[in-house]
Amino acid sequence: MNEMQRSKRLVEFKKSVTNKFNIYNSLFLSLPYANMENVGILVPLLFEQCAKGLAEGKKPQDILESFFLHFADLKDEKARIDFMFWIIQYVERQVVLFDSVEDSAFPKLQKYAGSLTITDYFELVNQSKNWDKINKKLSTFSARIVLTAHPTQFYTPAVLDIIAELRSLIDENRVDDIDTTLQQLGLTSLINTKKPTPLDEAKNIIYILRNTYYDAIGDLFQYVKSNIRNKDFDNYDIIKLGFWPGGDRDGNPFVTEGITRKVADELRVTLMKCYYNELKALRKKLTFKKLQDPLNALNESLYRAMFQKNYYLTYPEIIGRLTEIRQILITEYYSLYLDELNRLIDKVHIFKTHFATLDVRQDHSKHYLVVESILKKEGIVKDSLEELSQSKLVSALLKTEFSLDPNDFEEDIVKDTITNISQLKRIQKTNGEQGCNRYIISNSEDIFSVLFVFALFRWCGWKTDEITFDIIPLFETMKGMEAAESVMQTLFDTKIYRAHLSRRNDVHTIMLGFSDGTKDGGYLKANWSILKTKETLSKVCKKNGVKAIFFDGRGGPPARGGGKTHRFYASQTKDVANHEIQMTVQGQTITSTYGTKEQFIHNAEQLLTAGLSNNLFGKEFTISAKQRKLIEELSELSFDKYEALKQHDKFIPYLEHRSTLKYYSQANIGSRPGKRGNKKQLTLSDLRAISFVGSWSQLKQNVPGYFGLGTAINQLREEGRLDEVKKLYKEVPFFRALMHNSMMSLAKTNFDLTSYMNEDPEFGEFWNILHQEYQLSEKMLLQISGYKILMEDEAISRESVKIRENIVLPLLVIQQNALYHITQNSAYKSLYEKIVTRSLYGNINASRNSA
Repeated sequence: MNEMQRSKRLVEFKKSVTNKFNIYNSLFLSLPYANMENVGILVPLLFEQCAKGLAEGKKPQDILESFFLHFADLKDEKARIDFMFWIIQYVERQVVLFDSVEDSAFPKLQKYAGSLTITDYFELVNQSKNWDKINKKLSTFSARIVLTAHPTQFYTPAVLDIIAELRSLIDENRVDDIDTTLQQLGLTSLINTKKPTPLDEAKNIIYILRNTYYDAIGDLFQYVKSNIRNKDFDNYDIIKLGFWPGGDRDGNPFVTEGITRKVADELRVTLMKCYYNELKALRKKLTFKKLQDPLNALNESLYRAMFQKNYYLTYPEIIGRLTEIRQILITEYYSLYLDELNRLIDKVHIFKTHFATLDVRQDHSKHYLVVESILKKEGIVKDSLEELSQSKLVSALLKTEFSLDPNDFEEDIVKDTITNISQLKRIQKTNGEQGCNRYIISNSEDIFSVLFVFALFRWCGWKTDEITFDIIPLFETMKGMEAAESVMQTLFDTKIYRAHLSRRNDVHTIMLGFSDGTKDGGYLKANWSILKTKETLSKVCKKNGVKAIFFDGRGGPPARGGGKTHRFYASQTKDVANHEIQMTVQGQTITSTYGTKEQFIHNAEQLLTAGLSNNLFGKEFTISAKQRKLIEELSELSFDKYEALKQHDKFIPYLEHRSTLKYYSQANIGSRPGKRGNKKQLTLSDLRAISFVGSWSQLKQNVPGYFGLGTAINQLREEGRLDEVKKLYKEVPFFRALMHNSMMSLAKTNFDLTSYMNEDPEFGEFWNILHQEYQLSEKMLLQISGYKILMEDEAISRESVKIRENIVLPLLVIQQNALYHITQNSAYKSLYEKIVTRSLYGNINASRNSA
């Protein structure tokens, strides 16, 4: 993006976002909601006192004490607590308002964006006369966006409706209606009164599928089809949707076989509703006599499929009837409204009868337990799998035939696993094979992660040569990534499994984890290890005649592998297989990055152009041996610093006693527990990456997103090698993308908030370790980039982050104050704990990719 575009975009942001937000925010703050008329008026004053107080190094409790005495005239502790709850509610709604204003401005800001659209790519192809190449690539390339239900998404459909309504009212500047809708927002509860079930989570996301993605993907397909020079373009898989809520049971005991079945039904039935509504609108145009019988028949069938769970239509049936209608329209009625009919037909080709592919995921340790129970019952082992050599265990998994009855086992996990794998056939029958044909194994570190699942399918009613499932190992720890090459080669050398792959079109999907990798190895080492693992696995797959497809667990924020997605994929090296982009999108990233039709189309388009740019315009990146050596060196230095932090005896106690960690599980955000297992003593490996990263985010310390980088770069600077790192930043897009993501983490950091911990007798030294690394990392990243401030070339993102951080500052000070009062054994301890839990929501949503 050139300087002129950048400044135009910033002017547009200030006009369409900053100014509009300030106008509507002043309107919002003047609305009376609480018993105290002046609460809204006091919000800006409280922000001012918080910002000033923190800059002067004051403690959150002292800032609030002064505010209560001099501005709010509140002396009673209970009255102060009530006031803080009201402030939290105001701040939460300010975040919703800012989201709506920013979403409304999105199309205007895109006019000045530097990112290339598919149309721009086609224009480049036009100039280079490269149409054959792009046709070939686009006819097979695809991006799979997999929606997960990790506990950071908590807006209910009612609130999403208000956001959508505000967005359209802001577009039209309808001030009176905005006033009314803001009042509605003030009176609507933003949080779940009870913990959502996995089915609730699924329904919340299916709501977005129905109201946004159904049309957005249809429109994107038409957009590509109308721009490409190929009238027969039929890559209906160009954008695919995956779905984890209801299928992902890793660490979530509430996801049972019954939930999986209900979610599969919900996906199919919702899709039938989409088809029914589109057909209903089309029938108002297709009023011709010979079309009435076939239209009525399809209409009735879709209606039945919407309301009778046991009645289902197959993809060939729906397409067959639409093709018949299309034929009559062409031969009898001059192809009138054919384009509209074709659009519906294309959508049926895209979504078939599944809408989104429901993935099943479980942790390897659970499969170990299930297989062990089965082999004990069958008399193959007495007590443990350890009794068998590797070859004997492989033989038992691949050659023995059992017919299992879940009722023969006592443990719930064994019963549920057997019942679930057995019922997946039924889901494929009702939703089509694509409805559910991927089984992902977390914490994969050896061949058994895959072979246990392969055996379980064989023992649960699936014939060996009829397993219509891709078994996907998820290598998410440093150990798993190091073992990945030999694991995959051993699997390819296993004849029965290799024959299964042949039946799956010689394609193997491999998932690489980011969140747990970052938690395990630190930011740079985890991401560098993932890139190297991808290159290695690309080679091993190619050597064995298998097409590798990588599935990235990309989280929301950089600390969990997220960050700027287009930049990440466009910077992959030429040695990484590039047939398809697959990534998870989770938490509030679903609504913030893919929440509106315009955003979805833009960001899905960016995924496609990132994948295409690596192939079409000579932009294939390589990293030389010398550059690799330098990244390796930086990666090890930063890892050593991060590892030393993890080994510090205050690391876990600090999170337990000075952060919001334990309050994550008390918030009714997601259905999944905050940690794996139920051990009394908390360990890092048990911690969910989400609550781990989220806790650092609430503290405004964002440690996993940068910790160790400052020390690593500084070490090279002291050796007189800073120019080497500057050169690396300039010449290697992959390294630059990682550094930019770390800058984003640093920009969202505010150590002033916790500066009072500097004097903490127990945690003061630990806090100073964190603070010094933050300062060093900022200093070093500015030096290697040549920037004067963080995110210097991303003015819009920087402004957005600044406004959001300002909105939630009072909330964060209130949260820190509450954590302090909890340690003082206040008489109102339980209310202060509620304040901490309640304050998580606004901060998570304000960050948009905080957890």
